Amino acid sequence: MKTEKMVYMANQIATFFVSQPGTDQADRVAAHINDFWEPRMREQFLTHVTAGGEGLSELSLKAAALVRQPA
Repeated sequence: MKTEKMVYMANQIATFFVSQPGTDQADRVAAHINDFWEPRMREQFLTHVTAGGEGLSELSLKAAALVRQPA
């Protein structure tokens, strides 16, 4: 998947959860990514974050710490 599309998708998820009540939005973004993104997508996401996370929203970057590394 192109990096730009992956960034767009992560930010869409974050945009949805930022509008939800509560203080656990990063947990919910990470849970969505862990539950619905295949391992290759999670790996690409985490690699992109490690490289600086260009284009990712603040909430997407915060959630990255909670995304499971694929086995």
